[in-house]
Amino acid sequence: MKQIRTTLFAFTAAALLLNSCRQPDMEVNTTIEVPVGVIEVSTSSIEEFVSTTGSVYPLKDVSLSSEITGEYRLQINPATAKPYALGDYVKAGTTIIKLEDEEYVNDLKVKSKEVDKEISELEYEKQQALYKKGGATLRDLKNAEITMINTEYDMESSRLNLAKMTLEAPFSGVIAELPYFTNGTRVASGTVMVSLIDFEKLFLEANLPEKYFRNIERGFKVYVTSYTSTVDTLLGTITQISPSIDAEARTFLSFVEIENKEEILLPGMFVKADLVVNSAEEVIVIPKDIIMSRNRNQIVYVVEQGVASERIITTGLQNAT
Repeated sequence: MKQIRTTLFAFTAAALLLNSCRQPDMEVNTTIEVPVGVIEVSTSSIEEFVSTTGSVYPLKDVSLSSEITGEYRLQINPATAKPYALGDYVKAGTTIIKLEDEEYVNDLKVKSKEVDKEISELEYEKQQALYKKGGATLRDLKNAEITMINTEYDMESSRLNLAKMTLEAPFSGVIAELPYFTNGTRVASGTVMVSLIDFEKLFLEANLPEKYFRNIERGFKVYVTSYTSTVDTLLGTITQISPSIDAEARTFLSFVEIENKEEILLPGMFVKADLVVNSAEEVIVIPKDIIMSRNRNQIVYVVEQGVASERIITTGLQNAT
């Protein structure tokens, strides 16, 4: 196995020693060897990166507003036995806030419409039986069917309007915004009540130099590191690439989706993203700091039988390490 030396042995010539007593001249040659470090060359994989920076945002983010006017009632979180608060986790379908309005409920006439629906269904069944026996016309049967369908629509409309009195989580996530209202306060329709995020998956908008446009495809890997915690590096994937180039910045936009199941990154964090634009497997990989430049050539020193010899090399892929 060949070895590469980071420093050459240094050799010094001996000086001529003169005897002040006119004794015969003596010449002493001394060789001084300076120990240096060496590394063994091996094959490995290497990836070439293009780096960018940006802020990350949750893939799921929603704000819920009131659809009716009503009295504000913040619900109790079963997990804490306290009213819901910022940072609380909620499951999909959980009611976070209720709006109470008796007049609104009375206008919906939900109970009477339920009765109407039952009566229309019975009438339709009756007309079906009579039609089979010849006791009712097809027109009678169709009229009964139309009445039943209309009462079903009315009932469904009332249910949808009744559902506007509750604000439910559309997906499982964390409460990110919760404007304060005293319970019983009458809030107007269209008021933002709560914001919910799920940041187990994040996305990053990356602006990349146009020269890499032909090198990058959807599905390429991206290593994402937070500037506040450089120890943790998360894996992302390019999911979208814009087909146009910004004429002023000479960049193109790409979207990176990041797996963040352990919630290492928080929405809004500033991160560094290293996009893999090229890679090679089973190639000779050496540190860049041992490569020297001489006469426009790249050289390294190889140890053979204890002697360091100069070798000209040609490099391929490079990364920051």
